[in-house]
Amino acid sequence: MNEHLIGHSAAADGATHSPLAGRHVVVVGGTSGIGLAVAHSVARAGADVTLIGRDAQRLRHAADAIGGARQCVGDLHDPASFPALFNALPALDHLVITAGTASLKTLRESTPEELRRTLDERLVGPLSIVRAALERLRPTGSIVLTSGLLAERPIRTGAILAGAVAAVEAIVRSLALELAPIRVNAVSPGLVDTPLLDSFFGDAKNDALAGAAAALPTGRIGRPDDIAQAVNLLLTGGFITGEVLHVDGGGRLV
Repeated sequence: MNEHLIGHSAAADGATHSPLAGRHVVVVGGTSGIGLAVAHSVARAGADVTLIGRDAQRLRHAADAIGGARQCVGDLHDPASFPALFNALPALDHLVITAGTASLKTLRESTPEELRRTLDERLVGPLSIVRAALERLRPTGSIVLTSGLLAERPIRTGAILAGAVAAVEAIVRSLALELAPIRVNAVSPGLVDTPLLDSFFGDAKNDALAGAAAALPTGRIGRPDDIAQAVNLLLTGGFITGEVLHVDGGGRLV
């Protein structure tokens, strides 16, 4: 386990009045896409940010981009390393987990190793991180996990991923009872324009996103900032727990 302390995120103008001002927010998977947008958002609100990710160089770049943050190298596939990681950190106010790739294959196409990897990244890994963080998480704090549109709008090649994210939604409701008064919620993104989509669509990405946007009630694909805004609501909404907040542009409806 490798940990680097490089300072704290500076509060933006007016951030001292934010409910997140001075709070310690840990973002797992905060080096790109939705996680990086969440890190930006809470840093602007004056939070003390810790980023956890697998790649030390990407962590440094992300920390620089948001104006400074702690950086901890940690891998979802090595859950045994997380207790020591959290024990070395200051007490947490909020934990946000956005890490996890997405493999879209049919069951016949998937090897047992690929099945386990999807479940590890989307379910077992995040739960192991939550378990490791509990002793450091203040009772007034909260946890935000990541679900996904496939939990309600399945596709032919997404059965394993759909099962994993649907399980996250069920677990959130149970953990809200088990871990109270710590609040536990999930954000469920729809199609969001992040680097992850490049690996799905390749050169056809722009055409694919344009077609998807035309079918949505909002008329556009999601942006990482859309999801970050929803996460901020879950972090600061002291009366919200056991909830799955859908941020999908109406994707569940069409």
